[in-house]
Amino acid sequence: MKVLCIVTNGFEEVEFVGTVGILRRGNVDIDIFSFHNNKAIGRYGIEVSNLYNFKDIDVTKYDLLLIPGGPEYVEMESNKEFLNIIKYFFNNNKYIAAICAGPTILGHLGILKNKKYTCFTSMNEDFGGEYVDTYLVHDGNIITARSAAASIDFAFKIMEVVKGKEVEEKIKKQIYY
Repeated sequence: MKVLCIVTNGFEEVEFVGTVGILRRGNVDIDIFSFHNNKAIGRYGIEVSNLYNFKDIDVTKYDLLLIPGGPEYVEMESNKEFLNIIKYFFNNNKYIAAICAGPTILGHLGILKNKKYTCFTSMNEDFGGEYVDTYLVHDGNIITARSAAASIDFAFKIMEVVKGKEVEEKIKKQIYY
């Protein structure tokens, strides 16, 4: 399975870098695209580069969409092409993993309807599903996590889905989780 991650300026560093770091430890095949050519600057000024340009995404190559949170969600939610990517993953029964503010985008699109989910607590609205007051929720093809504090659990759930329980447990042991 291959993971597509999309970021833009304002991403939450722990949710993005922490999650990607854990996934790469498990040799998860992940490509990272930015709205801003080949780089993005996080909420706290950390710049990541050598990213792919958002305009070059071929969604058919990917099995899971990773959406980090942070203030970036405002720019992401206002981008129709990005919303169409989310809809593509949902309509094709592919996985979507979103953390913190990311799940609210899914909620606004109706994707959380009749689903169990979590998100940054103060951003929870009536999305037509069941909000669960916990760090991580996995319901069908939707994985949601509450906040930066849930990043490691979030990454390991994605790893389990993409690489299997055996690889997940191996990497947990390597980092003394």
